Amino acid sequence: MNKKIKKYSLPDSSGHFDKYGGKYVPETLIPALNQLEKEYFKAKNQNSFQKELRNLLEHFGGRETPLYYASRISKELGFEVFLKREDLLHTGAHKLNSALGQIILAKQMGKKRIIAETGAGQHGVATATVCAHFGIECVIYMGETDIKRQEFNVFRMELLGAKIKPATTGSKTLKDATNEAIRDWVTNVESTYYLLGSAVGPHPYPMIVRDFQSVIGIETKKQFFKMTKSRLPDRLVACVGGGSNAIGMFYPFLDDKKVKIIGVEAAGHGLDSDQHAATLSKGNFGVLHGSASYLIQDTNGQITLPHSISAGLDYPGVGPEHSYLKDIGRINYVAVNDNEALNAFKWLSEKEGIIPALETSHALAYLKHKNSNIKKDEKVVLCLSGRGDKDLGIIFDEMEKINE
Repeated sequence: MNKKIKKYSLPDSSGHFDKYGGKYVPETLIPALNQLEKEYFKAKNQNSFQKELRNLLEHFGGRETPLYYASRISKELGFEVFLKREDLLHTGAHKLNSALGQIILAKQMGKKRIIAETGAGQHGVATATVCAHFGIECVIYMGETDIKRQEFNVFRMELLGAKIKPATTGSKTLKDATNEAIRDWVTNVESTYYLLGSAVGPHPYPMIVRDFQSVIGIETKKQFFKMTKSRLPDRLVACVGGGSNAIGMFYPFLDDKKVKIIGVEAAGHGLDSDQHAATLSKGNFGVLHGSASYLIQDTNGQITLPHSISAGLDYPGVGPEHSYLKDIGRINYVAVNDNEALNAFKWLSEKEGIIPALETSHALAYLKHKNSNIKKDEKVVLCLSGRGDKDLGIIFDEMEKINE
């Protein structure tokens, strides 16, 4: 049922989005989370913090990123497509937005060591980058499977001075890397700041990551108004794994009821298979990595291993805010399979001269999907969350299989 949203003001004081969110963590982490929340709210109202962040985003990160009218794919599709070019941000993806905000927080809190988890490697690169900039020790947890399929980003992190620690259990992907990062944090909570990459985890992380990433949607709204003479887009589209680029794009538009919002998940080998990462499309309520959200799990509540050709979407959970926004009907979540994403990857590269990340390629595939129901006169803004350099090895291997 589509409930009416009044003025959107979540999470509540306990970090919940209705039944989602919260702090499901060991007792030893509660003081650290409380301190983080206190420092974050202080920073939000601190001119020096905001000035430092704006300066770094502009002069180090390269904001604001362009809103680009994709004329060739627009002509082919029959409706207008605008791409928010987060791939042009320093390090090649949206992850730097939150990494810069969190590293300033960590510095203010006196932390001497930073840990992070990464799947596709883009958050790992962003974290290693900001740690190098500030001269802080950096440890990145990454699943063995992802280390192999994202060698380019692993090398980048090592060049930036980060230490890579492989996760060797489970599916050896993002879920397992997150498990290892949390274990490290529990052990070293006094000296260490956990720089979380997506809008997941215990409160206040989903709120903090969303707020730092909302620069995407804030800029988009301003740029679109300027380009179209004071109107809003008809539709927003973004890929969803944990959900940071999507919530960053969507959040500033949640109160704009006429704007349709679409999140695109990874259907992997198909929603009817057991090889997908479509948490919101096929999952149900549960608790993972410190918060309640939709999860992919079996009837006994055990996490089911996800699959996506995209390492950044290969996660069995999703941010609690996305879970809530699905339930109230404000955002419609759909899923795109591996082959559709691969085709969209090649399509944008050939049509617009932009090589997208495989994560973004899922959102792009939605534009061509027979069930998208996009009208011919619509203006659609898509968050191009990252560039595809990191995925060229995967693409090469897939093309080799096709040619065999």
